[in-house]
Amino acid sequence: MTEDIRWKQRFHNYTNALQTLTEAVELGQQRPLTKLEKQGLIQGFEFTHELGWNVLKDYLESKGFTGIIGSRDTTRLAFKNALVADGDVWMDMIKDRNQTSHTYNLDVAERIAQDILQRFYPAFVALSATMVALRNAPDPQA
Repeated sequence: MTEDIRWKQRFHNYTNALQTLTEAVELGQQRPLTKLEKQGLIQGFEFTHELGWNVLKDYLESKGFTGIIGSRDTTRLAFKNALVADGDVWMDMIKDRNQTSHTYNLDVAERIAQDILQRFYPAFVALSATMVALRNAPDPQA
């Protein structure tokens, strides 16, 4: 039961992070982002990704899965269990997340910002929809 509550609490934090990222993405769809705004977009991605894969891990653990170590294991298992539709996008998120410390390199920062806007943000929105449906589903043990 504690694991069930944990994923729902973390999902609440995820939705807050996603809302902040949404603001940056919407701005990036309206006009080119400044360097400072791109840094904010990338930081929002970092927060959202960290919370996202942890929501998945907590959810999977609440369903009895054990031995899940790190974001890669979580992503593979989430894809296998149809919690995420595109495992490759989520694996690319991990790679980009590991490169975000190099955002002082303008080419890397630009590539990551474009990945966020075009590929990662839609995957975050899809995860939110999936988890809302699971959160709102009737409890079979009730």
